[in-house]
Amino acid sequence: MTTTAELIDQERRLQFARFTNDDAWRLGSLLVDLARERQLPVTIDIRRGDQQLFHFASSGTCADNDAWIERKIRVVRRYGASSYLVGQRFREQGSSFEEKSRLDLDQYAAHGGAFPVVVADVGLVGTVAVSGLPQIEDHKLVVEALEQFLEG
Repeated sequence: MTTTAELIDQERRLQFARFTNDDAWRLGSLLVDLARERQLPVTIDIRRGDQQLFHFASSGTCADNDAWIERKIRVVRRYGASSYLVGQRFREQGSSFEEKSRLDLDQYAAHGGAFPVVVADVGLVGTVAVSGLPQIEDHKLVVEALEQFLEG
């Protein structure tokens, strides 16, 4: 189980100096490579603002995965934090996002898999999202790819 402190630390560490269309392509390609190596049925989405810069859907996914991505991305944009961290904060309060957020659950999902793309000294500029696995696994895949990308 990942703690709230660990999730906050991930967001603090995993920031970009800049984020270009080429960066989105390279990060997305890295995620695709990881998914293919592990034969993971995932949909991958990367955006800067409202512009979709990268999208991929492996075999075994469906349009529902796109809908989950949209709902997770809305959570990141609204709260400025990963969709998993938002859900974790509600769970720590002894409740759930679904019970206490008062948001339309057809539009928002605080399930792991969407992560903020933050440019240092700028702030939130986009999102990287994965759907298709259990929520913690979606989150971990995104974090692993971001760590590899930012180390390289």
